[in-house]
Amino acid sequence: MYRRIRDLREDRDLKQRQIAELLGCSQKTYSDYETGKIHIPVDLLIELSRFYGTSVDYLLDQTDEQKPYARPNKKRGAAARDE
Repeated sequence: MYRRIRDLREDRDLKQRQIAELLGCSQKTYSDYETGKIHIPVDLLIELSRFYGTSVDYLLDQTDEQKPYARPNKKRGAAARDE
């Protein structure tokens, strides 16, 4: 996983500092995420997947497919319960 988030960042010619700002953490903390010294919180994995346009599974090295999954349409309220 850690290699993938580094590779995605480097492929876009971004600095760790820039991604750290996006995630609201320090550059040191982000560096520790990339090297695997500390685990990335789930909410930040989701943020990274949205930023890079990938699935969390891709970031976690569970698939080689970068494209994110289609999101299901969610129906709300009484109409959804009636179906």
